[in-house]
Amino acid sequence: MNAAFGTSQPNDRVAFDRSELGLILSVYGRMVAAGEWRDYGMSFLREVAVFSVFRRAAEHPLYSIEKRPKMRNAQGQYSVIGMDGRILKRGHDLANVLRVLEKKLIRPVD
Repeated sequence: MNAAFGTSQPNDRVAFDRSELGLILSVYGRMVAAGEWRDYGMSFLREVAVFSVFRRAAEHPLYSIEKRPKMRNAQGQYSVIGMDGRILKRGHDLANVLRVLEKKLIRPVD
């Protein structure tokens, strides 16, 4: 950060890279096709990147997918957080963490 002018450098924010977004959008697309999700939002902050999914745009997010690089050496930098704030899955491998959302697609057939 340039202290004299208060401007941020592009690397001051955490972001998802192209492969991470590909994995996330793949799950998102399947959930939209199943009629579960309708909208999403992304936030890129200093310590966390967040991909939030919504049933309707005016609601609170159903799930948030977070990337926290500072947690890389601990429990893993990726996590899926439910509407109630509980961490549903955390880990080092994004594809594995996202599987908790795919379980929502499996429903019993009547």
